Amino acid sequence: MHIPDDPLFLEKFYFTPGDLGFQAFETKYARVGVLVCWDQWYPEGARLTSLQGANVLFYPTAIGWHPAEKAQYGAAQLDAWRTIQRGHAIANGVYVAAVNRTGFEGPADRCLEFWGSSFVADPFGRLVAEASTDKDEVLVVECDPKVIDETRKNWPFLRDRRIDAYGSLTERWLA
Repeated sequence: MHIPDDPLFLEKFYFTPGDLGFQAFETKYARVGVLVCWDQWYPEGARLTSLQGANVLFYPTAIGWHPAEKAQYGAAQLDAWRTIQRGHAIANGVYVAAVNRTGFEGPADRCLEFWGSSFVADPFGRLVAEASTDKDEVLVVECDPKVIDETRKNWPFLRDRRIDAYGSLTERWLA
């Protein structure tokens, strides 16, 4: 849905924004939602997908550092990425699978370094599993639906929303 315009990524020049909305899909294991890469920074997408009954939000992504920024901003950027994903899990009472690639791409003088660190967070935002920063791995994680039910019972964020007060969310900016 959302397409970034980051240095070295240039995705707005070869991708078109999605136009089908945020969706959840029934699988034989659970109801899942897939939000791709830049969508991970928008709480509205996580909320809309969760409201459709998603038990797990998957965020396949390719996120990493620009070489000139890693020393100054690298740790903060990685922490922000982890925090926003865990926030989606907490705010919506769902599991989140944040999937990121590892390795390098591009010429040595301006390559991107992908930080890996894929993880699964439970509805409390706790890390259930985490992959490494530098090698390809597959995480297989059991996501217990009872944890979703228990979390939503004790932290009823979806129930207690003030939908009557959210109309302005459809505006780009407010005066």
